[in-house]
Amino acid sequence: MIPASNSPLAPLLERLSQSEASYDVTRLQKAYDAALAVYADELHWTGVTVLEHALGLLEILSPFEPDEDTVIACLLHHVLELQVMTLAEVEEHFGPKVRSLISGIHLLAHVTLEGRRRSIEDLRVMLLSVSDDVRILFVALCDCQNCLQHVDTSPSSKRRQLCQDVVHLFAPVAARLGMYTLKHSLESAAFPVLYPNDSEHIGEQLTRISHEQPNVLGKATVLLQDFLKNHDIQARIEGRQKQPFSIFQKMHKKSLSDIERIYDLYALRVIVDSEEDCYRVLGLLHRIGRPLPNRFKDYISFPKPNGYQSLHTTLGGLSDLPDDCFVEIQIRTEKMDREARFGIAAHWSYKEHGATERALENAQLHSMLVTQQAVDTTENEPAFADHIFVLTPRGDIIELPEGATPLDFAFQVHSDLGLAFRSARVNGSIVPIDYQLENGDVVEVSKYSTPQPSAQWIHVLKMGSSRSKLRRYLYAQDRPQLITLGKELLNAELQKRKLPPLTTELALLKVCDGKQQTLHQREDLLMKLGQGAEKVSTLLQRLDAVDHAEAAIEKSQPKKQPKAAEKTVMIEGGLSMPVRFAKCCNCDKSPTGKIVGNISRSGKVMVHKAHCKMFANTNPERRVKIWWA
Repeated sequence: MIPASNSPLAPLLERLSQSEASYDVTRLQKAYDAALAVYADELHWTGVTVLEHALGLLEILSPFEPDEDTVIACLLHHVLELQVMTLAEVEEHFGPKVRSLISGIHLLAHVTLEGRRRSIEDLRVMLLSVSDDVRILFVALCDCQNCLQHVDTSPSSKRRQLCQDVVHLFAPVAARLGMYTLKHSLESAAFPVLYPNDSEHIGEQLTRISHEQPNVLGKATVLLQDFLKNHDIQARIEGRQKQPFSIFQKMHKKSLSDIERIYDLYALRVIVDSEEDCYRVLGLLHRIGRPLPNRFKDYISFPKPNGYQSLHTTLGGLSDLPDDCFVEIQIRTEKMDREARFGIAAHWSYKEHGATERALENAQLHSMLVTQQAVDTTENEPAFADHIFVLTPRGDIIELPEGATPLDFAFQVHSDLGLAFRSARVNGSIVPIDYQLENGDVVEVSKYSTPQPSAQWIHVLKMGSSRSKLRRYLYAQDRPQLITLGKELLNAELQKRKLPPLTTELALLKVCDGKQQTLHQREDLLMKLGQGAEKVSTLLQRLDAVDHAEAAIEKSQPKKQPKAAEKTVMIEGGLSMPVRFAKCCNCDKSPTGKIVGNISRSGKVMVHKAHCKMFANTNPERRVKIWWA
């Protein structure tokens, strides 16, 4: 079926047909009809309809020769955001590849500087590494370019946010992918919005220079064209003036105030047939101009990490040009020129009978991205490789650590979902509870009607926050039993010391470490005893009521002659105070060696051996120096 000539799809197909790719028109029409139906008159934030935005994106993407699945994904890439279609429905109608592309595009659409918890460098690395399919990045970058076309009519808050994301995130990523044409167009549109004064200042200087040095590029192009033709070299020559944002960056980096000090303000691309011609042209051009030292770069023998290749040299003293006018010359082949303009996108090749499975090429492209990450990340910069991003069935994005499981996912979505976890599906397939999730996975969790967590989940969960939520729940479930056990342990110790047992109000625990405790806090103390998190003897030392109770019991009993050992303890300053030997180290049984003391709240000097661990927990301000007499 061929769409009518007045259909918005017709001019798009006409442009796409100029590439070597082949398209199933019926399938594309089905996707367009679906987009028309689900978007209706929904407006995009730029002010145009969502469908117009999708068609505009495809127009920008068409020079990159997108395949059929990518075209369909572009048409439908807003269905998750608008919640008008699920990923399962996308796969049902258009297949798993389109589903994967749409989920990836939706994922990258949420990577912005706003409210970020990571450095800009981390976010750039994420854009490069979040998906194995580089087509997703092409679409995300072209989507930014499409939005920038409406930046003047966009809301002011959105306008500035978009331009910040473009300049700091997306344009640098386009450069790392070698997509310099797209990089320059992104920066040119965003620069005047972010830096209006600098943009105006640089524009005025460029206008002045064009008046003082008119038609520099035209004169230099004619000169080189005639010179190379005389030496029997066929070459295509293109000229360009340095982009205003690139000028701004260089001036800022080198602390320049005048653009005349920028030597690559003008540039010519000399495009020849072969690599041998590149080096031959370089030698010839150095005869008619004065090469600047330290400005020669051989990116053919030593390509940039993104694959860029060219010979660079800067010439001054060209005839018909002022002596202080310098021109950068870039010499490359047609293949190098295409890769310089389209970057990694130039690697997508199409065969005679349509797009083929490009598994090998995709692996090579992913390898290049990994290399980029290694080049751009130093040892001191945290990489983003330790985090992944997955989707809920509704398209919400969940950030997880690398190695996270569906159980971690459930706890991140909501604690209740994690506690009632029953099973999980990843990309439509049931997976075990310890399955390791990957970037872009769509995770769907089914749950029990009531929480049924297991203590074994502690070993499955990778996230500390998830483990804490599980532990709190398990402790809360066991709280009554633990409190009862804590009471039994404490009452047993109180009985040994001939002290009354706990009352229903737990009055003995009312003051701990000098602070008033609520009834719930008193129960927490007992729960810790039941868990084994604290020893009974340690807790008793923290309670004021114990000292008072023991003092009252001792006062009610007839006085006994002091032990011989008590008479042998001397206190710093000659103080005369009652002495009591701590039971934890039993130093009264062998009155030798170094001893230490602390004053209890009842006014007694508690005697410990110097190495006693319990003494280490006492208040340093209540310690006193003692020794055997």
